[in-house]
Amino acid sequence: QAQVAESGGGSVQAGGSLKLSCTVTSGVSHLYYCVAWFRQVEGKEREGVAAMSGSDNRTYYTDSVKDRFTVSVDNAKEAYLLQMNSLKPEDTAIYYCAAAFGVCGPWFAKANFYPAWGQGTQVTVSS
Repeated sequence: QAQVAESGGGSVQAGGSLKLSCTVTSGVSHLYYCVAWFRQVEGKEREGVAAMSGSDNRTYYTDSVKDRFTVSVDNAKEAYLLQMNSLKPEDTAIYYCAAAFGVCGPWFAKANFYPAWGQGTQVTVSS
């Protein structure tokens, strides 16, 4: 089972930017994984917002974050990054990184596809 850990997050004003980082640790290269970012607000279901296949660099985004969020991989750090720009108060949530061995696909936002999850990191956007 891969071990997943997020870092980053914090508080920012609307229009600002934040970057989250996610490491996937296992017996194989981090590039063999589909890594996704989810977010959750208390009382609501966990929402998949972005994902990336390390093997083919394909990326996927939910409509509400397209053109604002960018997911990438930093091979030097063996980490997946989520760059969040033009943040809005409605982006406030706990953000989770999740990993599944293999490639991502149109199912990227389905939480049960991912067996490994990080502990979550808080992102707060004030108006």
